[in-house]
Amino acid sequence: MNVQEELAKIFKGELDTSDETREFYSHDASLFELKPEVVGFPKDAEDIKNTVKFVATHKAAYPELSITPRSRGTDMSGAAIGQSIVLDISKYMNAIHEVTSETAHVQPGVLFKDFDARTIEQGSLLPSYPASRDLASVGGMVNNNSGGEKSLEYGKTDKYVMELKVVLSDGNEYTVHPLNRDELNAKMAQEDFEGEVYRRTFELLDAHYDEIQAAQPKVSKDSTGYHLWSVWNRETGIFDLTQLFVGAQGTLGIVTDIKFRLVPRRSHSGLLILFLKNTNELGELIPEVLKSRPATFESFDDQTLWLSIRFMPSFLKMLGPVRFIKLLFSLVTTGVQLLRGVPKLILMVEFNGNSEAEVRQKVRELHMRLKKHRVRYEINGFEETPTEGKSEKFWVMRRYSFQILRSKVKDKHTAPYIDDFVVPPEHLPEFLPQLQKIIKKYKLFATIAGHMGDGNFHVIPLMKIEDPKERAKLEPSMREVNELVLHYGGSISGEHNDGMVRGPWLQEMYGTSILGYMKEVKHLYDPQNIFNPKKKTDADWDFSFSHIRKSF
Repeated sequence: MNVQEELAKIFKGELDTSDETREFYSHDASLFELKPEVVGFPKDAEDIKNTVKFVATHKAAYPELSITPRSRGTDMSGAAIGQSIVLDISKYMNAIHEVTSETAHVQPGVLFKDFDARTIEQGSLLPSYPASRDLASVGGMVNNNSGGEKSLEYGKTDKYVMELKVVLSDGNEYTVHPLNRDELNAKMAQEDFEGEVYRRTFELLDAHYDEIQAAQPKVSKDSTGYHLWSVWNRETGIFDLTQLFVGAQGTLGIVTDIKFRLVPRRSHSGLLILFLKNTNELGELIPEVLKSRPATFESFDDQTLWLSIRFMPSFLKMLGPVRFIKLLFSLVTTGVQLLRGVPKLILMVEFNGNSEAEVRQKVRELHMRLKKHRVRYEINGFEETPTEGKSEKFWVMRRYSFQILRSKVKDKHTAPYIDDFVVPPEHLPEFLPQLQKIIKKYKLFATIAGHMGDGNFHVIPLMKIEDPKERAKLEPSMREVNELVLHYGGSISGEHNDGMVRGPWLQEMYGTSILGYMKEVKHLYDPQNIFNPKKKTDADWDFSFSHIRKSF
């Protein structure tokens, strides 16, 4: 069967099978490579519905047929690539319908930076944006359950999704939002596919309620598996299917429309920067910082700092000439600090407020409190940046480090495979030295950045992936890191999700029983495995490893 020719009969948007396009869409920001047969650019939800019906009709005769939804391709887990039909929703399904001070109604292909510009006009904010805020789409944020620098104060995307429209495996579009018990009963009474989905989902979650609730990771953020524990709440009587689709990476259905809840945008922000010689006293330092209730508590290491300095000209293209010049001037103070010695870790503690004076006071109070312990903590220095402009240099290094790594280090390439674990912050003093031992054991050159307040770290090794000796390091080093993370009660993914890279490790994370319930949900919503196969609960390491990119 010629898939393009058959789809063209029912598809209003564009279909492309050129080698150039298929090659481009065979990659996202991950290690993996899957080349699609057809790339489609749907005009609207009707195109998506027709594509799902087409695949569902022909799946038995052509088992290789499947659909992978994609937006901006910034996914680091391999969830935005597929071997059959890739639907890029970002070209046409990118309308911003409405933005108010409290809510927003958008299509999933909207770039976050465009959406953010509209929320600024209303004095509001969607605070769960990732570090790739200038590249990512809001649909990607929903499908990955993204979080980022503001998650410490505000939480992740799942807290801000009010309503979704989703195309399910029967090829129909449904609206999901929180239901009370009467509304749930009405849904379950329906004698159709929607009724069956609600009924069987509820039966599963209610029958194993205590076990499922106990399985929720005991960390402040998580993007693994399906968040079954967040769907049905016996105490409130609320049943909310949005919580199943947020973070599902398009494996249960395709999101076509989103309504968000927004928060007020704080008018002023600033940072206290801590330059640490070593990490020995993090166990005492972290709770001391958290007592001050910062909006953000971030970090990056000396490798990230040096790469940012080494490739400083790259920021000109990213920032534009005006912001770049401001960046250079603002680095003078930091240069003075570096003369005292290069820190092993730079901590960024951000405070928000309604006035510059309020922010300055918060920054100064924490500075003075930590300064009393300067010798004990071995802090090499402090830098106060009590305004947004002065703090930008540190955010630039933190947010753009991955882009620099991907584009500028020519002999090695970013290998995001141990890049997103979460460990309860109180365990970091014990955990980090053991992590460093694993990194040294496998001779990995890796940058470390993270959300210190959440214990969420992004470790991005630089590797020559085409070298078989380097590739052979992937599984054993990942296994050791994951086992260490789980030993300390952590999660193998706080933000970047499972995809092809962490999906195979969900057994270790949750055990046979809970993973079994997640697989039941996958089969209920997608009985023919139409949606994004080989990702999340359907992932298989042998398959994933065999599709690691041969070159970059």
